[in-house]
Amino acid sequence: MQGYNPMDYANLQVSDEIRELFQYIGRYKPQTIELETKLKPFIPEYIPAIGEIDPFLKIPRPDGKKDTLGLTVLDEPAAQQTDPTVLDLQLRAISTQASLQPTTVPYIENAAQHPQKITNWIQSISELHRSNPPPNVHYTKPMPDVETLMQMWSPEVEEAFAGALLPSADLNVDTVAYARIVCAILDIPVYSNITESLHVLFTLYSEFKQSNQEALAPGTEF
Repeated sequence: MQGYNPMDYANLQVSDEIRELFQYIGRYKPQTIELETKLKPFIPEYIPAIGEIDPFLKIPRPDGKKDTLGLTVLDEPAAQQTDPTVLDLQLRAISTQASLQPTTVPYIENAAQHPQKITNWIQSISELHRSNPPPNVHYTKPMPDVETLMQMWSPEVEEAFAGALLPSADLNVDTVAYARIVCAILDIPVYSNITESLHVLFTLYSEFKQSNQEALAPGTEF
């Protein structure tokens, strides 16, 4: 294919304005633009897997039957297989369903001759309890966050408590009234249901105990 030759259009019967437009054809220099390749990831449907993602690179069955391993049954290509009962308990811990199917309780035949299986079971359950997310409690009334209650008091409040005696367990009131007094001192609101206020109180105590063990040591003065 031949390029543009201005001599082929030199004798056109056109106006000077149109003739000047032909000069821009020779002046034009095309630019080479490199288009960036956009990678379109292939996102398959959700496939449950344990550990690494199942690549589905499997050897066909010798009998020619369809193999549904990895589709209907979890495939875990690892030397140390996951305990199905522990996996079921892990899924139950993070499940949001209200009603779940009853689980199967396993047993170890001749347990006295397999102490390693018992040890592995105890370690798996202990790890499960440590990794479980904390339970979420939904209060019926607004409650302050534990982080807010953990903040230091103002100097005025510190000075007031320094010269006052906190109510002890010998105070001549019933348990409900004493709980209301303690919650009021710690800025925990008390509504008609005092159980929720006590839950916030004990959560605050647990958080304070974990973050400051020395403050709760015997003989410590507040």
